Amino acid sequence: MAILIRYLIRSHIGPFLFSFTLITGLLFLNTIAQRLDQLTGKGLSWTVLGQFALLALPHTVALTLPMSVLVAVLFAFSDLTAENEITAMTSGGVNPIRLLLPMVGIGVILAGGMFLFNDRVLPETNHALRKLLVDINLKDPTFQLREQVLNEIAAEDPDGGSRTFFLSAVHIDPLTSTLQDVIISDVSDPNARRTTYADRGEMVLSADQTDMFLTLNNGVVLEIPRNRKGYFHRSEFVEQFLPIRGISNIFEEGGAGTQARGDREMSTQQLADSARAEEAASIEFLADMKRESVRTVKRALGWRVAGDSLITPTNTPGRGEEMNHPGDPLPTDELTRAVSISTRVNHQQADFYRLNAIEKRVEIHKKYAIAFACIVFVLLGAPLAVRFPRGGVGMVTTASVAIFAIFWACLIGGETLADDGYISPALAMWLPNILLLPVGIYLTKRISTQVATARGGGWDDLIFTLVSGLRRPFGGLMGNRAG
Repeated sequence: MAILIRYLIRSHIGPFLFSFTLITGLLFLNTIAQRLDQLTGKGLSWTVLGQFALLALPHTVALTLPMSVLVAVLFAFSDLTAENEITAMTSGGVNPIRLLLPMVGIGVILAGGMFLFNDRVLPETNHALRKLLVDINLKDPTFQLREQVLNEIAAEDPDGGSRTFFLSAVHIDPLTSTLQDVIISDVSDPNARRTTYADRGEMVLSADQTDMFLTLNNGVVLEIPRNRKGYFHRSEFVEQFLPIRGISNIFEEGGAGTQARGDREMSTQQLADSARAEEAASIEFLADMKRESVRTVKRALGWRVAGDSLITPTNTPGRGEEMNHPGDPLPTDELTRAVSISTRVNHQQADFYRLNAIEKRVEIHKKYAIAFACIVFVLLGAPLAVRFPRGGVGMVTTASVAIFAIFWACLIGGETLADDGYISPALAMWLPNILLLPVGIYLTKRISTQVATARGGGWDDLIFTLVSGLRRPFGGLMGNRAG
């Protein structure tokens, strides 16, 4: 039996590595493509780009490892069954379920490793990646001007403030840094609107790339003072030198400073602590809302105010207490508006903290649910591969895509519903496993019958099985109607 176990494990290693490399590579390229606009055109060094790629990889691995387990099990068991090796093992007295037990054990090990990866490694890399993206976004590529569009340039003012320019040019030569038909609008001065037109310009950056110097030729400056109506100033020039300093074109790693961690940047312990704190804050706001409402109602009924407490109107007022006389009109409208505003604010704050706590709980259950999916995919993939061995790579691909679609659709849809407070976080994240695990257990129990069947197990058999399964309930319904 030990020889068979080693043989089964070896037969899964190749498909697992191949599928893991292929799926991870495809999703990783998609991740890079989505961020490409934030990385290109900023003069970033290769070390920064490599750091981005390295930090983006763990998030992709967290998605692809359970997928690779399913593909490997489907492919390996389908190949073993098609070559009649599973049949030979069964004929030798080995129960097919016993052949599945080692793979379930491997699935348990992978699930444990997956949880540790999601809980320890992934939050740290997500946090580091977010800080890196913030630092990259702070690098303003003002020297990468686009032609025939308005380019906004944020710069520093000599007095310590900020200045904003809008620059457009009909043509920009990136090799010689020359601009044709230049229009520059300076909107920094609140007292004047200044626009410069030039036939030609040349751009030069300082050595540290923090300052930009424009030399404009053959142009005109139009200035309209906003505080003096009817005045207009026009001046022509042959050559004008325009310095724009502090364009923030230096990449400074860590320049964004310390940032609070998001939900996907915390471990399960951090998520649990944060969720408990936000639940306590939500309860406190609800208690404040209740206390304020009761206090307002009592004041409307004639209770006297004594500092922070209320005294019934039957008691004699003391020093510092207000007294409502029976015939005095009560400011009920003001009280109603005050309690309405206070209640609304407290309720919004309580709901805000409650939903934040729910999001933390969702992330906790997601870490466990995705890791547990490795076991579910083993129980689901092996019986399917044994039942339809002649489907080949097409069968493996089709079954994998279908199962992935069901799993991720339920996971994403459940997360959305849970974040909005419609269903519990546990149900939302465990719903895919709840739906697929019973199917896997049922197919595993029938694996002995599937090995002994004389059916071909190809595409025609799959279509026949699906049609028969759908026809049973409807056929019985039509028979009852006919009777």
